[in-house]
Amino acid sequence: MSSRWDGIDEFTAVAEQASFSAAAKRLGLSTSAVSREIAKLEDRLQTRLLNRTTRRVELTDAGRDFLDRCRRLIDERDEALAAVQPDDSAPRGLLRMTCSVSYGERFVAPAVNRFARAHPELSIELDLDNRLRDLVGDGYDLAVRFGHLTDSRLIARRVASRRLILCASPEYLIRRGAPRAVSELSAHNLLTGSSEFWRFSEGGREVNFRPQGRWRCNSGAAVLDAAIHGLGLCQLPDFYVREALDDGRLTSLFDDQRPPDEGVWAVYPHRRHAPPKVRLMIDHLRETLAPMKPPA
Repeated sequence: MSSRWDGIDEFTAVAEQASFSAAAKRLGLSTSAVSREIAKLEDRLQTRLLNRTTRRVELTDAGRDFLDRCRRLIDERDEALAAVQPDDSAPRGLLRMTCSVSYGERFVAPAVNRFARAHPELSIELDLDNRLRDLVGDGYDLAVRFGHLTDSRLIARRVASRRLILCASPEYLIRRGAPRAVSELSAHNLLTGSSEFWRFSEGGREVNFRPQGRWRCNSGAAVLDAAIHGLGLCQLPDFYVREALDDGRLTSLFDDQRPPDEGVWAVYPHRRHAPPKVRLMIDHLRETLAPMKPPA
């Protein structure tokens, strides 16, 4: 006997992913099962919701209107279920997370692995990607992000902090000298990464400096290696440079002009009641990540 809910989750996932295979992966089902449920749903409604071709999936006019209603239904259903579950109930089902690659590999993945071991009934999908993924559209439950957050569809909980540090190798500083002010940075070799600006604090005022240099890479690890090998100055989060500062391969600069520490945020789609799997993971990330100290 079919339920009036059958096909709703499958249809919403396909519509948001524009792909049957991607929707199946998101739901933990086979592609054929997703296709079968949507066909049954369309048959019950006597309405075509999706136009399928060999290359793409598109919403019909009826499907576009139905998608908005389905999203509200799913949100209200999930909120209702979360509202009656006790805070200490064991997390179950699938938790989909995303985070940047380097921070995820170093800190988030180990924390998630310990959480998974403690909660064997929970399945976890951790997507490490430096692109800013759309949590709502791509169906993620939780993300770990940095800095200032502006998406009103999301709720953020601070779980840790990170410090931005300007540094260079001792060999470079002997060869070129150390800059004494932000205005002198342009005269140096600057190793730039994915950040558009370098941030500083002067007299309690935040200063943004746009670095220009002949060397750029979107990998923080590569920027770190270039700095250690004397190619120039860089500004990186503390977790990249901590060991190199401790063992003398890098020297920190502008210690009295560092910007305020950035927030590390656990971010999830806006709901009145977050599911237990999300609440418990956020608590675990806060307990695990917050004690990590930046270098002296």
